[in-house]
Amino acid sequence: MKPTLVIVGRPNVGKSTLFNRLTRTRDALVANVPGLTRDRHYGAGRLGGRSYLVVDTGGLEPEGQGVFVEMAKQARTAIAEADAVVLVTDAREGLTTRDAAIAEELRRGGRRVVLAVNKTEGMDAEIAIAEFHELGLGAPHAISAEHGAGVSDLVEAALAGFPDEREPVDDGGAIRIAIVGRPNAGKSTLVNTLVGEERVVTFDQPGTTRDAIDVELNLKGRRYVLVDTAGLRRRGRVFESVEKFSVVKTLQAIDSCNVAILVLDARADIADQDAHIAGFILERGRAVVVAVNKWDGLDAYARDMAKRAIARKLKFLSFAQIHYISAREGRGVAKVLASVDTAYRAAMAKLPTPRLTRALIAAVERQAPPRSGMSRPKLRYAHQGGSNPPIVVVHGSGLKSVPESYRRYLEADFRKVFRLEGTPLRIEFKSARNPFVD
Repeated sequence: MKPTLVIVGRPNVGKSTLFNRLTRTRDALVANVPGLTRDRHYGAGRLGGRSYLVVDTGGLEPEGQGVFVEMAKQARTAIAEADAVVLVTDAREGLTTRDAAIAEELRRGGRRVVLAVNKTEGMDAEIAIAEFHELGLGAPHAISAEHGAGVSDLVEAALAGFPDEREPVDDGGAIRIAIVGRPNAGKSTLVNTLVGEERVVTFDQPGTTRDAIDVELNLKGRRYVLVDTAGLRRRGRVFESVEKFSVVKTLQAIDSCNVAILVLDARADIADQDAHIAGFILERGRAVVVAVNKWDGLDAYARDMAKRAIARKLKFLSFAQIHYISAREGRGVAKVLASVDTAYRAAMAKLPTPRLTRALIAAVERQAPPRSGMSRPKLRYAHQGGSNPPIVVVHGSGLKSVPESYRRYLEADFRKVFRLEGTPLRIEFKSARNPFVD
């Protein structure tokens, strides 16, 4: 599992600026926890061979009032999910009693804490950090989140002891399936229905404070590992299901899986939280199957409205198979697993260069790319650039001007030709250098 760095501190010390610096974008938002006054933001960071998750909190005020109480609750929830905590302070304002109170709370929490003294640009670093030694959190790091100074050293200290990018999880040919979705959508019920208590083997993944649970399943000679995100625990032979939503656990499960099953509640509205999770699945390039649970007992009108909402809010998952199931009754669950097999095969498919090139030429003959100025982009040949998800690299000239609509046209055509159902497909364009450019 990727380590998780949580950024905390009192308001307005530069936490969000540091978050943007670590995620290298200003729109790195992955998921919000809705219905809260101040949300936690989640993003992905990378330093050399290490990748990690970053959590930005609104502000930790030990004795706050009003909105600050809600912000502090969110910060404490994030700290509970952390592998390391970055406490951000402000060199311009100096050490405050609120900084000291936060540091004391973090010491009691038992997490690794790295102290960042922000806004030190233009200052003598040694003088800027001197008074912050009083916090007793080890050597402070002088940084400028806005300009990037000292940030790499800060992250190195926070990630010390964590391994470099690990090899993909090898489960001996088993398909890793992440069961993801909102609380109370029926994730645990689906897992219980899939595995049955007599076939369950569970174990805690080491190196994570969140005790992610993997459940092995053998069915008709095929091996699966269900990566649970619902707080599933085993007590003897009885499952105790705790529907507790952890964004970090969900993101890590998606990262480590081959196929994600997105569980939706047919009796609840399709919420932004569902779309955020679906968006992260797509961003990470994971194959996906959508299971719309609690379908039993709905009348025709409710079913029609649910289908319309899914088509509207999750249209970017149009490549995924959708199944309408009752996890409690076991109806439709076998078809979900069949679609998992199909999606996995598509994600790992080998696409021969000759067939890809023939498909490309045929697609261009049916519909050529639009002109750009006086010339038209020329698409000459294609080859596979990777799998899980499949990547098709198209070579030619003038390809920088190929519009997004034409990329989608090629994607749909390749999907049809190669029967790539249930997996994202990425198309990259590479233009040959013009020898006459100079």
